[in-house]
Amino acid sequence: MENWRRAWKRALSRYDLYLMLLLPVAWYVVFQYGPMYGVQIAFRDYIPVKGITGSDWVGFDNFDRFFSSYYFGRLLWNTVSISLLSLLIAFPIPILLALLVTEIRSQRFKKLLQNITYMPHFISVVVIVGMLQLFLDPKSGFVNLILNAFGFESVPFMESEGWFKTILVGSNIWQNMGWASIIYIAALSGINPHLYEAAMVDGASRLRRLWHISLPGITPIMIIMLILDVGAFMNVGFEKILLMQNDLNRGASDVIQTFIYNNGILQGDFSYSAAVGLFNSAINFTLLVLINGYARRKAETSLW
Repeated sequence: MENWRRAWKRALSRYDLYLMLLLPVAWYVVFQYGPMYGVQIAFRDYIPVKGITGSDWVGFDNFDRFFSSYYFGRLLWNTVSISLLSLLIAFPIPILLALLVTEIRSQRFKKLLQNITYMPHFISVVVIVGMLQLFLDPKSGFVNLILNAFGFESVPFMESEGWFKTILVGSNIWQNMGWASIIYIAALSGINPHLYEAAMVDGASRLRRLWHISLPGITPIMIIMLILDVGAFMNVGFEKILLMQNDLNRGASDVIQTFIYNNGILQGDFSYSAAVGLFNSAINFTLLVLINGYARRKAETSLW
């Protein structure tokens, strides 16, 4: 009881700071936690006229329908494979870019490199996809023009299932690597410079200093970012995939999120799409809890 009194006294002494928290807390309650009430439509045969509570309860029928469908395996494989490619290839590149930027001695060249890598992040996804369609066009795209100049036939990249995931992940890396490297550059700037000086006195090469000082110094940040990425493992960039998707590459581009959009928004099958979305979120939540617990045990760094 005494602890509660002390806590209330501290809160009252800093009431102005707590008042500032009311707006973000209200935003989370209204827009994040409030809509969770509607998750129950995944277990109902939802009819808008009847409302949520008036619709018939069907239990796990919507989930059974999804798991037994012929496209379940394809949706799951496309989603998982794109996420794995992004995690294995895209995750390390901002770290390498941050190490490169901090090792550049010329301030002019460093700023130029940062500006070049930051700018794509601020380009609209619609514009990015439009650029891809122009650059990879089989007739007039400069990539195919270069292939033709070397005697190769034109490749319909945007209409090919085999090229879809490579183009998606590669363009994501180009668009986001500079922005994602900012947090690592900030972490590297916080490392004590005396450590580098001591290593130089001991004769450590630049590579040794990177391996034994820079990387251990940003390891906690790397772990936190990895946990966050794994926690959003099943979210693969719905908007960009939808814009790049067509009938010819649908076998590789049809993921869970585009399926939810097509069935929930376009076809109005709300209960079914809610069940699929809940399945997708459940996987993300499970992976987040598992990777956070593993990181806490092995690296003593975690979100909670």
